[in-house]
Amino acid sequence: MMRAMVLRRPGEPLVLEDRPRPQPGPGQLLVRVLACGVCRTDLHVVDGELEKPKLPLVPGHEIVGEVAEIGPEVAGFALGQRVGIPWLGRTCGRCRFCRSGRENLCDDPGFTGYTLDGGYAEYTVSHAAYTFPLETGLEPVPAAPLLCAGLIGYRALRMAGKAQKIGIYGFGAAAHILAQVARWQGRRLFAFTRPGDRSAQEFARALGCEWAADSDRPPPEPLDAAILFAPVGELVPRALEAVDKGGTVVAGGIHMSDIPSFPYRILWGERLLRSVANLTRADGEDFLALAAQIPVRTRTTRYPLERANEALADLRAGRLQGAAVLVP
Repeated sequence: MMRAMVLRRPGEPLVLEDRPRPQPGPGQLLVRVLACGVCRTDLHVVDGELEKPKLPLVPGHEIVGEVAEIGPEVAGFALGQRVGIPWLGRTCGRCRFCRSGRENLCDDPGFTGYTLDGGYAEYTVSHAAYTFPLETGLEPVPAAPLLCAGLIGYRALRMAGKAQKIGIYGFGAAAHILAQVARWQGRRLFAFTRPGDRSAQEFARALGCEWAADSDRPPPEPLDAAILFAPVGELVPRALEAVDKGGTVVAGGIHMSDIPSFPYRILWGERLLRSVANLTRADGEDFLALAAQIPVRTRTTRYPLERANEALADLRAGRLQGAAVLVP
């Protein structure tokens, strides 16, 4: 048996349950969870903003653990090996997106902590092909946010191209990792936070942002690109106004409130608006190697597994700097 925090119905608190420890099937691993980050996507799932989750569901997709059992048809893993499990849990491998190297857009994917049980538990099962080997000495708690906040932040930064002046809207877990990567690359950063959130603005400056202010303020100069992590649709027109002609606005979240209508003039000038969808295994391999090289340092707040609801509430209320991480 194992303990797990389970979502029975969206909109209701998670329930601590004893349930049978899962068994790995062909191509799968049983992983003992050492740490699991609490991502804003988990909040969207729990609050019912993402439709049709697997129910009952064990959320969580920023998982660091150790291989406890190896299923049939798996090669390249050893018992006790440190591994990471991300949001993209499996793909079909057959659709036109998978065949063209765009597995993040797969027509029949599985998502950890959404359509597949995740890491708010003592054990979880993962598909070996979508499990990342990690360095044995990597500490589980600071590594956990790298598995989604880091990966999505990295993909969003790539979508911004060669932009040198980048605005970041919403300075949470993903932003505090992306900022370290962007500064290491020599880019200039401008942070936009919830109005009046002086703590987040100080946090952004401490991580290398040269300017930080409320999200309803314009930047001191036109930006080359803007990346949105805050799931607030009304920020999209503001970001378009903040970028220069030829600039890019990247929506980095899986969910966002409706975007209000806006005048064509703020899109004109070959400004580009695009989203980021999931990740690829190549993203994970590239980012985890880069994070070790920089090295990226995450700021985390630990919660015992049974306090998952408290961690989600703190994230929902904006009381966190960096990332929340559950420890079974």
